[in-house]
Order: sequence, then C-alpha cells, then structure tokens
Amino acid sequence: MALIESINSAINGFVWGVPMLVLLVGTGILMTLRTRGVQFRKFGYAMKNTIGKIFHKTKAGKGEMTPFQAMSTALAGTVGTGNIAGITTAVTLGGPGAIFWLWVTALIGMCTKYAEVTLAVKFRERNKHGDWVGGPMYYIKNGLGKNWKWLGILFSIFAALAAFGIGNAVQVGNIVTSVNDVIVAFNPGFSEESQSIVNLVLGIALAVLTAVVLFGGIKRLGAVTERLVPVMALIYIVCCLIVVIYYADTLPAVFRDIFVGAFSPAGVTGGACGSMILCITWGVKRGVFSNEAGLGSAPMAHATTSETDPVKQGVYGIFEVFVDTIIICTLSGLTILCAAKGAGLDLNYGTEGDTGLNVAAFGTVFGDQFGSLLIAVGLALFAYSTVLGWALYGTRACEFIFGSKAIRPYQIIFIIIIVVGATMDLGLAWDIADTLNGLMAIPNLIAVIALSGVVVRETKRHFANKAEAKKIEEESKQ
Repeated sequence: MALIESINSAINGFVWGVPMLVLLVGTGILMTLRTRGVQFRKFGYAMKNTIGKIFHKTKAGKGEMTPFQAMSTALAGTVGTGNIAGITTAVTLGGPGAIFWLWVTALIGMCTKYAEVTLAVKFRERNKHGDWVGGPMYYIKNGLGKNWKWLGILFSIFAALAAFGIGNAVQVGNIVTSVNDVIVAFNPGFSEESQSIVNLVLGIALAVLTAVVLFGGIKRLGAVTERLVPVMALIYIVCCLIVVIYYADTLPAVFRDIFVGAFSPAGVTGGACGSMILCITWGVKRGVFSNEAGLGSAPMAHATTSETDPVKQGVYGIFEVFVDTIIICTLSGLTILCAAKGAGLDLNYGTEGDTGLNVAAFGTVFGDQFGSLLIAVGLALFAYSTVLGWALYGTRACEFIFGSKAIRPYQIIFIIIIVVGATMDLGLAWDIADTLNGLMAIPNLIAVIALSGVVVRETKRHFANKAEAKKIEEESKQ
C-alpha cells in the first residue's frame, strides 16, 4: 500500500503540477491565438445566445437535451466544492493575488472550453438507443481517425474510474461532512455514533434520488439539472453578495491586495506567502480544477444538445467558464477577503484553509449557526450537482469502451458507491481517482490541439454565415 501511495503521489504531482498546468494554459493560449480571441471578440454574442435565451422555450427530441439543459448538466459537473473550499485554499496558500491568476486562467480557459464543446457537437454520434453521445473519445475517433481510437479508450478508462471517486464518493463525503458540521453547530453534544447513522441515512437517500434521475434517462437528467443549477448558483451568489456589500467599504483595499499580491504576495501577506510562483500556481491550479477547461469532462454533456450548429453550442462553453470561475469563484474569494478586512477574520496565510473560513466569513454577517447552515446548503447543492454531472460522464466513458449494454451495470455500481462515500473513508482510493481525473486531460489536449484547425474552420463558417444573413436581412429592409 505504501508503494502504491508513493507511485500515485508522484503521478499526481505531475498531473496536477506545474508541467500539466503549463500544458493546459498553453493549449488555451494556442486556441485563443488561432481563433483570434473568439471568447473576447464574441463575448457579447455568447452572452446574448446563452443567458439571453434562458427563458426561451426550446424543445429537444428523443435522446437529447435542449442547449440550456446540456449546459446546465455540464455546469452541474463543473460547479462543485472547489468553488468554495478550493478557492479558500488558493487564497490562504497563494495569497489574495491567486484570485488574479484565477481570472487569467478563466479568460484563457473560455477558449479551451469553447473548442472542446464545438468539437464534441461536430463529431458526436447516436448510440443504439438513439441518444446523442460525444466528448473527447468521439472527437478522437471520428476526428483523428479510427487508428487513434486507443487514445479515446485511454481517456474513457480514466474518466470512468475517476467518476467513482472525484465525481461521486468525494462529493458525497463533503455533503455528509457539511451536514454533520451543521448538526454539531446546533447540537455540540452530537455523538460519533449518531453521526454514523446520519451518514448512512444520507447515503441511502442520495443513492435513491440519483437512481430516480439516472434511470429516467437523458431527458430527466436534463430536466433536473436545468432547475437545480440555477437555483443553487443563485442562492450562493446572493449570500456572497450580501457579505461583500456589507463590507463594501473594504473593496478598494481588497482589490488592491489582489492586484499587488499577484506580483508581490509577500507584501500583502506579511511574508507568509512569499513566492510569486506559488501564487500563480495556486491561482491557475484552482482555476483549472474549478472550471475543468481542458479536462474533457463537460463536452460529454454538451454533446447531448439538440443544437445542430457546433459553434452555437460552443459559446455555452464560454458562458460556463465565465459563471463558474469569474462569478462564483470570485465571489467566494471576495467573501473571505472582505470579512478579513472588515471584521478582522484571520485567514492564517501560509496554511491550507478550509470551509471553516467560509463559515466564519458568513458568520460575521449572518451569525455562526446560520453561517454554517449556508455553507452546508451551498456545499450540499454544489456537491450533489457534481454527482449528477459525473454520473453522465462515467456512463458515457464506460459505454464507449464496452457498448450500450454496459450502461445499466455501470449506473448501479455508481449508485452503490454513493453509499460507500457517505459511510467509509477510503482516502487512497479517492486520491487515485483524483490522479485519474488529471490524467484525462492528456488525451483530450492532444485531440484539441490536433483538431484546432477544425475549430478555426467552424468558427469562421458560423460567423461568416451570420454576417451574410445579417447583410441579406438589411438589404431586404431597403
């Protein structure tokens, strides 16, 4: 076991270390250059055709979701505990300047996610049940050619196994922990034996809820995520905004710390976070971990869309990263930084901060008990949405390897793992799953880089057609 742990630690240090972060960011820079900054040039178009159409009634056929449902499912898998606890860790270990590098990563990652989603819709196919299936394994097979199918299988193996850990048990573990924290906050004498019973009940309840959603097929999954994701995001965003507005007078100093700390962390943290490299690393690492741009997970959800134009769905990738990182992650960071300035909250720079700081930050405005309740609700909703998103990812990956007959057995195992995650501590198993999650990026980035020309052509085609259609419309009015 010690040897396995050592090997996994070494591989994990690479896949979540500086070399991989350079590759992920480098791919984003390449796609930004090749598409001439489509995420900046067409940002208004992306917002108009995503959030601008949120209330438009759209119908999806058999085996597919509406574009918004597909994006909501992708956001369900993307918006997770990393948006809360992950950002706190980035700030305490990298300093306030980590938020700046988080923004840089997101702005570049928008184009990576745009490219992934565009390719996913371009090269998807129907399975034997009539459902749209797509993602890195399909744009590898259908885009690079069948001789590269082995690379798609490799991606699928990593994804199918990672889904059990990082997309399931780890998330469920966070849910039961947050619930127990709330119970202890209101009832300090709550025993460990009672906690074990609560964990088992929660695990079974979550397993049943997930089974109802998964066994209902792709349309039920889309219907649930399109309601769950906006609600959970709105609750958390509003609560964060209340804290930030409460300490509004600290915002100039907080933003100063973010921009100064990005290049001189020691000057802001009193030397506790003295390395600019460390600041950049934590900002980039948490940015990538949060929005998953480059990992290849979200394209599997976007491929289910009823939208036939790859670029039209691709702009949802831009919106997805914007919401996940620029909005939600930023608000998480601002909440603790404003509370630190306004209420003297000790962020204890140089240590690995956890959700206790988030609870304390909310507690300065809402009270300790209500603060812990808010974080628990936020973590529970974020984590459960991640479980639903990764249930789809793992299923699609398993299906690519073994065919449609493997869908139901995989889903049953996935549901059983929910109970395991709620009741058992399998630290090494989840650490290995985290490593597999990072390894997914390698086959995916190879495909994105190799197929970058396709993304460029699709982008030019789409916007040339839009320009031509607009020209014809204007001429018809004359």
